[in-house]
Amino acid sequence: MFDLTTVVLVIGTFLIAGAVKGVIGLGLPTVSLAALTVALDLQSAMALLLVPSFVTNLWQSMVGGNAKVILYRLWPFLVMATVTVWIGVVALTRLTPSLLTALLGTLLVTYSVVNLSGIRLTIPTRYEAWAGPLIGAANGVLTGMTGSFVVPGVMYLQAIGLSRDVLIQAMGMLFTASTLALAAALQQANFLTVDHGVLSAAAVLPAIVGMIAGQNVRKCLSEQRFRTVFFIALLVLGTYIIGNALPPTIQMLSCFAIRQRLMP
Repeated sequence: MFDLTTVVLVIGTFLIAGAVKGVIGLGLPTVSLAALTVALDLQSAMALLLVPSFVTNLWQSMVGGNAKVILYRLWPFLVMATVTVWIGVVALTRLTPSLLTALLGTLLVTYSVVNLSGIRLTIPTRYEAWAGPLIGAANGVLTGMTGSFVVPGVMYLQAIGLSRDVLIQAMGMLFTASTLALAAALQQANFLTVDHGVLSAAAVLPAIVGMIAGQNVRKCLSEQRFRTVFFIALLVLGTYIIGNALPPTIQMLSCFAIRQRLMP
């Protein structure tokens, strides 16, 4: 069983992650992975996010009344983002854990930099027929490898010009399908344990409490300011994760190279 410190860490993490999701409509898996991988291995962090992620994203995917429109337009993207999760989990079983953790950090840094820099990608409607399945497949593989659902899937949903309400519901549908596929693939790969399931289920309540609190905060807080703080924090966490995941030899070489450049 997990010790008390881990239980407190998990509850606090999902309380904060739920609040972030309540304010901006995404971020629960991202924040929870970024925080948990500082103290736990990547596989455990991915297992613990499953139940809170599924419950909160199912809730988000059912609100808005645009499900039929979203499915009609985005089903190739959603299908590929779901079925390719298994490929990523196969890679998870074969690649070095530190390498995959570094990949997670890289995704977090990339996502943060793109949003902080104000880059706005645009994909014309005529390109969606091939871009949707291609980007969906990439998103699914990266989900299986790192547990992160956002890159490049959320960027694609933003790039095709969905309205705010449709975008939030579409993200909820993507995250819900990805969570179910990830759970099935992790179970097949024997990464899930009873302890993971119990603690993940226990994290649902703080995630929901945080999400409700975040929705209330959204009414009285500038979303743009909050997003800026959120992405800066994500950038710092991602950088920290990359630094911790690098082999000691590479860290030493990097420090040596930086020192050489700073010397007169």
